[in-house]
Amino acid sequence: MKIRAKFTSIIFAAACMLVFSSLPAFARASHPPQDQQTSQTQSVQKGEKQKLEPSSGKEIGKGGEDIGKGAGKGAESLGKGTAKGAGNLVTLHPGKAGADLGKGAGGAAKDVGVGTGKGAAKIGKGSAKGIGRLGKKIVGKGNKNKKEPDVAD
Repeated sequence: MKIRAKFTSIIFAAACMLVFSSLPAFARASHPPQDQQTSQTQSVQKGEKQKLEPSSGKEIGKGGEDIGKGAGKGAESLGKGTAKGAGNLVTLHPGKAGADLGKGAGGAAKDVGVGTGKGAAKIGKGSAKGIGRLGKKIVGKGNKNKKEPDVAD
């Protein structure tokens, strides 16, 4: 008796899942009405190029690239300052050596800071795009075919 009850409950659960998963298919119109005007404005002319925004993955990748560039420029600046400082120290110019070493360290900090800031901004923007797209998919908004209403001034 217990096996039959379990089997019945499993069949009932499967039937419920099937019904609930097929509801969105029934809710949509099979042939949505299209206005001739909107279809002409949506199509892109052959001579015109559409400006596409980079995807969220590309935006995050560019952010990592900017962080790497900043670190590279910072290391270059630090190396130049250290080399100039060492050269001045060897030629017995300790004042210039300290100034060059400080300039190199300051330049390195600036370059690393700028690269990190730009990269973090791009990574944040890309992550926000990805989350926004996910949220639109979950809520069911963001249809590209919708026409925005004209606002009267």
